Amino acid sequence: MVGRRIRLSGSGGQGLLLAGLMLAEAAGLHDRKYVSQTQSYGPEARGGASHSDIIISDRPIIFPIPDKVDVLLALNQKSVDRFYPSLVEDGVFLVDDSLVESLPTHPAYRIPFTTIAYENFKNRIVTNVVALGALNELAELVSPDALRKAVSKRVPHAHLKINLKALDLGIAEGKKVKTGKVSEHLEEWEL
Repeated sequence: MVGRRIRLSGSGGQGLLLAGLMLAEAAGLHDRKYVSQTQSYGPEARGGASHSDIIISDRPIIFPIPDKVDVLLALNQKSVDRFYPSLVEDGVFLVDDSLVESLPTHPAYRIPFTTIAYENFKNRIVTNVVALGALNELAELVSPDALRKAVSKRVPHAHLKINLKALDLGIAEGKKVKTGKVSEHLEEWEL
């Protein structure tokens, strides 16, 4: 890996800024990569299209804010509409099939992250960690062990077990998609 530019996007309050910190810490602290992480949480903090940008590289990073991204996670329609133009042509594109209705013409992994979180935990609060597990499995950004360590460090001890299970569910979903066992997840949509 020379470098990967990643954008995690969704509504404020979906935990994507925390997910960005977890991914950055996994890359920098545990996998010993160069990393930068920036985030937008101003007026978007509750309800708008907030995002976290992470750059992971084997070399020093010159500028921390990407103009284009190699990996885009969009957990709502606003994020698809706002951030899709930043995705490179052959980039990895994941969307929450529970909340995104239409996509531009581009192959996209459609995974119902919110539904998975609710069905398994009766709570949507770990949607970000489910998505992070699947994203890492499909884009191969950091080692699974590094990601587990970062999640363990960032979540309160009382919620550690549920978050690690959410991470494992996301990884398992990513593996299913990657091996083609759930082929309907990768589709090209056209507006």
